[in-house]
Amino acid sequence: MGHLGKTLADALPERAGISVASDPHKLRFGGDCEGFLCLPRSESPAGAVVILHERYGLVQHTLDLARRLARDGYAALAPNLFSRWRGDEAALRSGKERVVLPDPEVAAVIDAALDFLKGHPRVAPERIALMGVCQSGRYPIVIGSRRRDLAAFVVLYGGSQQRDWQVSDLQPEPMQEMMRSLAAPVLFVYGECDHTISLADVRRTRDALEEGRCSYRMKVFPGMPHGWLNDTMPGRYRAKEAEEAWRMLLAFLGDVFGGKWPGKGQVRWEFESASSVDYDFSKNLRLE
Repeated sequence: MGHLGKTLADALPERAGISVASDPHKLRFGGDCEGFLCLPRSESPAGAVVILHERYGLVQHTLDLARRLARDGYAALAPNLFSRWRGDEAALRSGKERVVLPDPEVAAVIDAALDFLKGHPRVAPERIALMGVCQSGRYPIVIGSRRRDLAAFVVLYGGSQQRDWQVSDLQPEPMQEMMRSLAAPVLFVYGECDHTISLADVRRTRDALEEGRCSYRMKVFPGMPHGWLNDTMPGRYRAKEAEEAWRMLLAFLGDVFGGKWPGKGQVRWEFESASSVDYDFSKNLRLE
């Protein structure tokens, strides 16, 4: 997995073609937390997204997504959720080591990132979304269950794995209860052939959201493996569907930030799925 081995310092030059107002710059917030901030060209206060990295840490792919958000008009802050972790970073980036921290510890970093954006002069504080990817997909739910000052949540192929439903010392709050408590609409994007999330997991997520009367958009993309938006992993990346999912993300942010969705006083559920008549989760494979 050498393509994952990009640190905060050396990840920037490879994607210089994505145009934003200024180069993403490293910053500190909340005392000892770090991350990268990308700003759009407009000088007016913009909607913003805190984008959370996958299990590999804050690597190239996360910064690419932050750049794309800035190119499309949003301020994007990518915090390093492992800022306070001390371990083998090379093993982390290669996937040989998985870091699983207590939800409250990770939430403290995310809260600091959100509060930083809320006070930034280029950000409209009432238009902030929190986006999780894969392992970090649970955190929009964790944060959203107790904060009422965010406009939207986005989860890309995460937050629904079997491990996410398990209560433990690391995950003290039941996922089902947290999903029922969301106060802002959420977008979920899944892949039919994801080896970590089954269609049964998707149904379980829908049930929890609907029991809590939470507005959601959700789509299961047919034939897609886990992580298909990640163009640094050629075995997983699917260009056509990745662009479709990105357009779906932008439409969701535009609708929610613009006050068009779900509609004043309304709860809306939008679900789209296509899968094989012979679907068998046990046959879904991990791709690199």
